[in-house]
Amino acid sequence: MNAPQFLRPIVIAVLVSFALAATPPAADNAIPHLQKQGTATQLIVEGKPFVMLAGELHNSSASGVEYIKSLWPKLEELGLNTVLAPVSWELLEPREGEFDFTLVDALLEQVRAHKQHLALLWFGSWKNGVSSYAPRWVLQDTKRFRRAQGSSNHNTKDILTPLSETNRKADAAAFVQLMRHIKQVDARDHTVVMIQVQNEVGIKPEPRDLSPEGDAAFAAPVPPELMAYLAKHEKELHPELLRRWTAAGAKQTGTWAEVFGAGPEGAEAFSVWHYAKYIDAVAEAGKAEYPLPMFANAWLDGGGKIGTYPSGGPVAHMHDIWHAAAPHIDVLSPDIYGEFKQVVENFTRNGNPLLIPEVSPSPEAAARVFWAIGHHDAIGFSPFGIESMETTHPLVASYRMLTQLMPAITAAQGTGRMIAVYKQDGDAKLAPQPIGTYKANISYLERLPERHPAVGGLIIQTGDEEFLMAGYGFGVRFDSTTPGPRSTQISKIELGHFDAAGKWVHELRLNGDESGANYQPHIPPFMANKFLGVDRPMILKITVYRHD
Repeated sequence: MNAPQFLRPIVIAVLVSFALAATPPAADNAIPHLQKQGTATQLIVEGKPFVMLAGELHNSSASGVEYIKSLWPKLEELGLNTVLAPVSWELLEPREGEFDFTLVDALLEQVRAHKQHLALLWFGSWKNGVSSYAPRWVLQDTKRFRRAQGSSNHNTKDILTPLSETNRKADAAAFVQLMRHIKQVDARDHTVVMIQVQNEVGIKPEPRDLSPEGDAAFAAPVPPELMAYLAKHEKELHPELLRRWTAAGAKQTGTWAEVFGAGPEGAEAFSVWHYAKYIDAVAEAGKAEYPLPMFANAWLDGGGKIGTYPSGGPVAHMHDIWHAAAPHIDVLSPDIYGEFKQVVENFTRNGNPLLIPEVSPSPEAAARVFWAIGHHDAIGFSPFGIESMETTHPLVASYRMLTQLMPAITAAQGTGRMIAVYKQDGDAKLAPQPIGTYKANISYLERLPERHPAVGGLIIQTGDEEFLMAGYGFGVRFDSTTPGPRSTQISKIELGHFDAAGKWVHELRLNGDESGANYQPHIPPFMANKFLGVDRPMILKITVYRHD
């Protein structure tokens, strides 16, 4: 092997990963779990890093066995490796203490039959801020299972209050049964890889439960463990949370109003703490049965005022309170239906892994997935309502390309040898990006077809002088950053693909018009060659050399 010493680990990792893709995976009894590789957090399934190229079903799609069966021909065509599907409390425990796993088992059967994986979404006490998926026996008994109250204190909302121990214990008891069943039927196969605990929790437009019990709890001291967390992590706190704390005097003790402000700011912090503690208790009980990785997702604030989004969920400026209150939740995840780059940046602060369980199924998803995985080492990307997506959607081509590249991607995660491209509206020219022992000078291509895929892709350094480039609408020039000859030039550009065994299949050697005489690899290679393709993503293998 001619690679220098510092590059040998990644070269070996890529070769080993490609070899593994050609053979059955080695037996590994460890359940799916998270582990670090360099700066990245990876999901490990069957002993190997696994990135969820996923789709989330519509809310009611997992509520009927025959409908579940009807989904898979379509889902298979979309190139998924994972499906996100709800499990609702009302259908799992239709009568108190009686559990029905028919739908869960149907999901498992279909997912296994189509050689995919499953992430389950627990719709328990809350879904999208309300309690519509709780069982009837819970919702009817408002004395036993208390609701949050609205601003008049006479308006009982359709939200189970997070302040009720009875509510929490009932939810946790059902979740325990779910996790126990998954262990019984899936501990060998590892079909289920992650669990979402509740869905987009919080209360609005009120920033907290305004019942007498809520008033009393709000007037009580902020829990010492939260105050200790704030003091210990003061330098790493989100700027907005730090602003609220310091604006109120950076007190070390006090009520919620005294520590975080008497207005909605203090009320939001209060709600976040209680929702997070409730959800953590449910997650802890479930993990005691079967400790799969668990995540909580956020209805984003959208830059709006408190009350325009649910108060209580893991929005970015409340992550620190969630970390203090919910140590059994492994990932805090954004549901993204608007601006993308800044949201994912906000959700990767302080080592929080990136998992996007819901994203808009717009054509931009085809490029956003590259940015999530290549720039932020995402462990999963999942458009919502996946069964409604057409098989001609550009994300399908991105998923199939990422499947080919996955051994190289997972080997490069956390090493600094992979970068991503995504041209979001308003983006200007990119600054040079470090990639391994080089800088990549990326340019967005002009004069693309009127109807073209979103501009985005990946560049991965796979050897001392070798790179993979995949995607659409950009070109790249490399400059070495290590001592030696000053000039970096292109030696060879190949168009090709990886077969099912992970072997590179050469299609064309690109030179002349298709590369500017080896000046710059770019996709599309040549706008005049429409037979080669001017509106489809491609994979290139690039070899460089250096000279004085």
